[in-house]
Amino acid sequence: MLIESLVRSRLHDPFALLGLHRDGAEWVIRFYEPQATQVALQYSGEEFSKIHPDGLFEWRGVTAPQRPYRIRISEGIASREVYDPYQFPANISEQDLHLFSEGKLRQGYRMLGSHAVEINGVTGVRFAVWAPNAERVSVVGEFNNWDGRLYPMRLHGSSGVWEIFIPEIAQHALYRYEIRNRETGHILTKTDPYAQGYELRPGTAALAAPAHQHTWQDNAWMEKRSGWDWLHGAINIYEVHPGSWKRHPDGRFYSYSELAADLVPYVKSMGYTHIEFMPITEHPLDESWGYQCTGYFAPSSRFGSPDELRHLIDSFHQADIGVILDWVPAHFPQDSWALARFDGTALFEHEDPRMGFHQDWGTHIFNFGRNEVKTFLLSSAHYWLSEFHFDGLRVDAVASMLYLDYSRKAGEWIPNKYGGRENLDAVEFLREMNIMVHDEFPGALTMAEESTAWPGVSRPVYLGGLGFSMKWNMGWMNDTLAYFEHEPVHRRYHHNQLTFGQIYAYSENFVMPFSHDEVVHGKGSLLSKMPGDAWQKFANLRLLLTYQMTSPGKKLNFMGNEIAQGREWQSKWELEWWQLGEEYHRGMQNLTHDLNDLYRSIPALHELDFQSDGFSWIDCNDAEKSVLSYQRRARNGSSAIITLNLTPLPRQHYRIGLPELAKYREVLNSDSAYYAGSNLGNAGLIQAESVPWMGLPYSAEIALPPLAGVILVPEA
Repeated sequence: MLIESLVRSRLHDPFALLGLHRDGAEWVIRFYEPQATQVALQYSGEEFSKIHPDGLFEWRGVTAPQRPYRIRISEGIASREVYDPYQFPANISEQDLHLFSEGKLRQGYRMLGSHAVEINGVTGVRFAVWAPNAERVSVVGEFNNWDGRLYPMRLHGSSGVWEIFIPEIAQHALYRYEIRNRETGHILTKTDPYAQGYELRPGTAALAAPAHQHTWQDNAWMEKRSGWDWLHGAINIYEVHPGSWKRHPDGRFYSYSELAADLVPYVKSMGYTHIEFMPITEHPLDESWGYQCTGYFAPSSRFGSPDELRHLIDSFHQADIGVILDWVPAHFPQDSWALARFDGTALFEHEDPRMGFHQDWGTHIFNFGRNEVKTFLLSSAHYWLSEFHFDGLRVDAVASMLYLDYSRKAGEWIPNKYGGRENLDAVEFLREMNIMVHDEFPGALTMAEESTAWPGVSRPVYLGGLGFSMKWNMGWMNDTLAYFEHEPVHRRYHHNQLTFGQIYAYSENFVMPFSHDEVVHGKGSLLSKMPGDAWQKFANLRLLLTYQMTSPGKKLNFMGNEIAQGREWQSKWELEWWQLGEEYHRGMQNLTHDLNDLYRSIPALHELDFQSDGFSWIDCNDAEKSVLSYQRRARNGSSAIITLNLTPLPRQHYRIGLPELAKYREVLNSDSAYYAGSNLGNAGLIQAESVPWMGLPYSAEIALPPLAGVILVPEA
């Protein structure tokens, strides 16, 4: 019975038949090799008998051979020697299997996937995969001609985890899993969900146990990060799509190593504190920008090896720049060779499409309530932070995770056990993920892209929140861009779009984002959204970025915003760096640099981003002139005064209230000629007068340049 199951590739427990066994007074070795003409023990030359015509061989002896034993396989005139993989014991602990099944194995990537190990003095690769509804799972690869009859794996009881150790396999050898479903008998060929490397697209095979040899040199950064007061620190993020920041003249991507040489010094010179990579987890389709992820533990091979990515992150850290990964735990693509119906059943997803299929994106939704899926996602988050020293995770599409009726009509979703629309399993997963990150990786950040009014997204779990460090302020972003798209003559009727945000500004720890989502899918670039002629477009954009950088909240800008890229972002081309040959674009880059520098160097612009004490209106009611005035404060009481003129009409002798009887210096004027503006401003020092104004004890008259922002700080 066992033999027939073996040769029909249906044997559920190959270790019960193959390998070395005691049979009464004798020892027996059974070895399966369909292509062999002769099989013998290597050390003694004793030949095996062929006990089945399809390639099952057997050796019997009174004395067991010395282990580990090798077998010589002859195929006609050719021969080779191998260690019998079925003589080796299991290499996975019962404790890990228990934690995996409980959804508590945060380092599942150390158990599952492929790993270079040594067992009984023999080196090789241990493979392990979760496929609970499989009748048989085999490792297929370059090393066995992709033959699923060879290397069937052992099953670890009810855990659903299959394992085998294959000696002497070369690291980086290509492999997949061949899975026979228990109920249907259908055979599927799948790539490894836990693989830490894949071949270059369009290939989909995994790399066996890719070696990691990078020596980290970022101890100073990691130590500083662990004690970092990020709540009061400057966080200014440059969001980058690594495939289109720059391209080689022939269209090739920059590698991780080439980005380390070019991108690191650029980000440093521009004054950003962090960089955020759009998903660089492995994905099959360039046009998905990484959001259709198939490799949750592997950096994309488009840009080089895992060690090259480590080198890139290390280089950023040595330049005192943090690195954030855009991470996608909400959904995964339908590709038949990847996670979808992995063992012939809905394993990582829900069986019912009302729970398990995302209609907008044509993707599967993770089954967050399944412990093994929770382990998979928690382990992925842990992996990037631990093995690659990422400084945080920006979690994509959180709103789609939180609501069972997200983008669904009545009757297209299933309520939770209380009859509500909240996805309770997703909520629990997000809380566990955030607890893990903050417990195990001090100073690491988690940021939610969440577009609804879900309460407490960035509040601690112990207070009932989701536990994220920060949340993207999508309401502020939408209101701000909508306002700036109005012609200035009409802006007085929409003044509240800029003032309304203060009503909820401190309900969360907000990031103020102008991300890639705002410059794609026909939305145009930030520059193209601005009204007016060329001069007004650039002035409006300079004003927009001045407003963003002086508003309460941490900052994020997509690459290209800093040079006022003219066209909408296209992932297949590099940024329009040639535009820096034009004065307007150089001026925008100069302004971005100076805003970044002021944001970091003036405590009032960042220390109290999340507290109402750090902001107060000077005048938010001058809708008729479309002027806004406000002050930002630091913990020590020092302040910065910001005034925005949102029309192209210059305003001389505009009186603003001031908090101190002091001399104020204009430290930035977005209309400066250095930024390609008209150069109207306030040269020298401005002396505050004892004239109460706008509810403040002092005031001064200043010049407000057209479509510009002015930042004043009191002299020490």
